[in-house]
Amino acid sequence: MANQLSPPFGTPIIAHQYCAPGPHPVDLIITKERSRADNFTVTDTNGNIVFTVKSNLVSIVKPRKHSFLFDSHGNPIVHLRRSIQNNVWKAFRGQSEESRDLIFTRHNSSLFQLRLKFDVFLANNVTDVCDFKIKSSWSGRSWDVYIGDSNILVAQINTKLGTMFSREKYMVSVFPNIDHAFIVALILTLQL
Repeated sequence: MANQLSPPFGTPIIAHQYCAPGPHPVDLIITKERSRADNFTVTDTNGNIVFTVKSNLVSIVKPRKHSFLFDSHGNPIVHLRRSIQNNVWKAFRGQSEESRDLIFTRHNSSLFQLRLKFDVFLANNVTDVCDFKIKSSWSGRSWDVYIGDSNILVAQINTKLGTMFSREKYMVSVFPNIDHAFIVALILTLQL
């Protein structure tokens, strides 16, 4: 899937062990589980579980959507929370909701868009310039993740629709030295 060289850096956003060195990208498959909630399993190309995702159902009692990204051992590594009013997602370390544990915030690039675009701001960013940008294809069936407003591509996501007997899958290619746990967390904010 990947067709561009990765940038020469490897700053971990979630954790260092999720920044795989080059020269090849990390290819992952995100499979939607058959359940009422938005639960997913993330595997490598050999079928090994890398992450699992568990989500709550939004209700009047719980007006925010919460999703949790777990490592392959079942340890919570990211808590994603969406505000229903403005579609802003916030990611926190572990199961926390404390501002000191904030990792990133993701929101729409603008109100009116022909193609969906989202800006991602890391917790330590105090500027108006985003750290990452997510852009959909015209069809909305694939996504690219870029560093800020640059043309430096760091990940690609392609949808593979399921059939009546198979589940929907998302094929993900994360370029070398990019935190693939961070990329998976970003993908979960796309409301798959």
